[in-house]
Amino acid sequence: MARAAVPGRLGARLRWLEARLTGRRDESDTARTLVFDVPGWPGHLPGQHVDVRLTAEDGYSTQRSYSIASASDGQRVELTLERIDDGEVSPYLVDVLEVGDVIELRGPVGGWFVWRPDEQKEPVLLVGGGSGLVPLMAMIRTRRALANRVPFRLVYSLRTPRSQLFVPDLRTQDPGLDKTFLYSRSAPEGWPRPPGRVTANDLSAGGWPPDFEPACYVCGSTGFVETASGLLVALGHDPRRIRTERFGPGG
Repeated sequence: MARAAVPGRLGARLRWLEARLTGRRDESDTARTLVFDVPGWPGHLPGQHVDVRLTAEDGYSTQRSYSIASASDGQRVELTLERIDDGEVSPYLVDVLEVGDVIELRGPVGGWFVWRPDEQKEPVLLVGGGSGLVPLMAMIRTRRALANRVPFRLVYSLRTPRSQLFVPDLRTQDPGLDKTFLYSRSAPEGWPRPPGRVTANDLSAGGWPPDFEPACYVCGSTGFVETASGLLVALGHDPRRIRTERFGPGG
């Protein structure tokens, strides 16, 4: 998931680290997970992100921000990127970068849109639209790695079955993790819900009752985040318990 790099935020106080690509795997027709070995990586919380910097031979440099998809695991950092056809960075990372190549990472960045398993004991509702699933997947993977018992519910909205990310992970049976899949353009044959945008009924059926006071994390495009968070508030969820993250092409 990509975000525009914002000068002067927390990442500016961190140092750049060399990250060597050690593996990659396709997630969908347009998305790929890149696995990096990052010596000196300090670890991260699920929901944080990194800055990626690319520098050309002529000295031109550009950077983008991407959510971390993996649970914290030593020097390993996984980023899942959606190719933006007219983008400056994502086509290179998805299609050109080869195993053994080195780029620069800075992070981890962010302290708001994070799940802290040692501190937060309330139920968790994850609402992801498209590649907005990426930081939420880091939360799911962290919960699994720690054998954490906090109950999770995921509502994942995607365009078509072919655009689903993390298929093997989401097929894994995680006790205490309930999953709801919504399709906006075309659904699998026989799917009980017709294609369409997320609704209040979807979030009520797939989420937690407001009385349970869940921690809600909503991530996706600006339109998706505004719609989903507004529906949660209308359903009675405390706005202070709703954390949002928006993504889009960087500039």
